[in-house]
Amino acid sequence: MGMTRWTEKPRGSGTRMREHRESKAGNRFLKKRMTSDTVVAAVKLQSYMNKNRKMTVGGSISVCAVTVGALLFSQPVLMWAQKEASQNGASLRDGQQDFDFALGNWKFHLKRLEHPLTGSNTWVELDGHSSCRKIWDGRANIDEVEVNNPEKHLHIQGMTLRLYNPESHQWSLYWANAAKGALGLPPVIGQFKNGRGEFYDQEDFNGRAIFVRYVWSDITPTSAHFEQSFSDDGGKTWETNWITDQTRVKP
Repeated sequence: MGMTRWTEKPRGSGTRMREHRESKAGNRFLKKRMTSDTVVAAVKLQSYMNKNRKMTVGGSISVCAVTVGALLFSQPVLMWAQKEASQNGASLRDGQQDFDFALGNWKFHLKRLEHPLTGSNTWVELDGHSSCRKIWDGRANIDEVEVNNPEKHLHIQGMTLRLYNPESHQWSLYWANAAKGALGLPPVIGQFKNGRGEFYDQEDFNGRAIFVRYVWSDITPTSAHFEQSFSDDGGKTWETNWITDQTRVKP
């Protein structure tokens, strides 16, 4: 869901009436589109709003208007999303144990697409290990990973911080690369359903706004599968660019 840039120009009564009709039509369209997966859409929208709030305004009235609009619009949409999700049977359950499967030590195999969203099909593979430990009695955890490819002279050392929000019943996942030394923002946000975890956000990639999706699947006591995907067409299609398979290391 996009938001057009506001501009400062004289507006007559005809313009105001047209904007009022468009606003009413937009509200009807929003309510009509709210389905059982509306929580995911709201998460995407919230990430977009967070991005706008962090923009440097630099005295621009038009950007300020967009930011104010985002602040006023985001919370009602999230409230509507939670109400609709409940009515459609997507009950909010306690998911604070959903990442317990990740605790412990793992052998790690990573496949990474070298040039995402370019049509490239060149992959590089890395191997290594990860270690995950819980904090806050399981309401959060830290997952450290280190992988290498000696032939390509590649070395990745990173960390995922996962935080559970007991009010929204959702997890926020923050990735940090040791090479940069900072948590990636915004986090990807989502939850598990029927053994599958999906998490979304919106980010800038090579100067373009894209959607990012994390998916955890095929989870067993001794293995797990993870994929990261990008979408540059508003979530219509997804390109996977990061695939990991984990095997638990026996104590």
